[in-house]
Amino acid sequence: MKRLDPRLYQIGALSLLLLYGLTALDFDTTWFRAALVIGSAIGGQWVCSRLWSVKFDPRSAAISGLSLALLLRSNSMIFLVAAAAIAISTKFAIRWRGKHIFNPTNIAIVALMIASPRVWVSPGQWGNVAFFGFLVVCLGGLVVNRASRSDVTYAFIAAWSAVLIGRSLWLGEPLTIPLHRLENGALLLFTFFMISDPKTTPDSRAGRILFAVLVALGARYVQFKLFHTNGILWSLAACSLLVPVIDVLLPGGRYTWKQNGGSSWSVSPPWRWHFAPGLLPRIRSAASMSLRAMPKFSTAHRRWRSSATATAP
Repeated sequence: MKRLDPRLYQIGALSLLLLYGLTALDFDTTWFRAALVIGSAIGGQWVCSRLWSVKFDPRSAAISGLSLALLLRSNSMIFLVAAAAIAISTKFAIRWRGKHIFNPTNIAIVALMIASPRVWVSPGQWGNVAFFGFLVVCLGGLVVNRASRSDVTYAFIAAWSAVLIGRSLWLGEPLTIPLHRLENGALLLFTFFMISDPKTTPDSRAGRILFAVLVALGARYVQFKLFHTNGILWSLAACSLLVPVIDVLLPGGRYTWKQNGGSSWSVSPPWRWHFAPGLLPRIRSAASMSLRAMPKFSTAHRRWRSSATATAP
């Protein structure tokens, strides 16, 4: 029996969370802004699919758009559109051996927070609603298990809980303080829908557990040493740069949506690396310029193969 694409579970879960937030929790956003960022993400996926000559698939873009609508806030609609553009374009343009470097939603939020103080993350405490917390946990657990990445989710939440509880015990704080910090809607979304992204986590189970612990330790440094908010977001963006190294030290099988119920597209050999130098030739190609006018990239020194899918949340 063919498995249902796990991205459909993600879209359904995030859509339900957004609907609940807009109707019952009075999110500090509007239906129009949410629709704008989701539509921009799907539109960006269509543009990039044309530029990179791959089949258009809106599923991963919808996940990125929904995640941004849940977490990102700005008084400027330009920044919301820019966030969607960054999230989608980085999936295509920043890759290593056919694999995404950054989680699209995470890098979009971090990049805009660096660029402007007019962008912030929605307050994580969305109210002590037991039903809402239970809903997020259950839907998140369902999603990560369907995406075969429950190990990194549980490893991170265990490591981050140990960091918070251990710090409070060291300082002599009551345990209600770390427990309150764990009752955080943004943390649950990060744990079950962002760090569990199968296209940006290490390939091996040991590598994913190591990665989760590094993210938790990095978040501790950012939040309690540098005293910056949103430590887990900053830490994930920084630790994502270590994933290629972890994959070399702890190799494992590459995740593909096709093997797990979804569809996949392959990157053509001349364009296996997708950093900035590869972007201009694709724009020229999209403008119907001659392929002979494009620079020739030799693949003689690149023995590895990529069967990558630019479909990460």
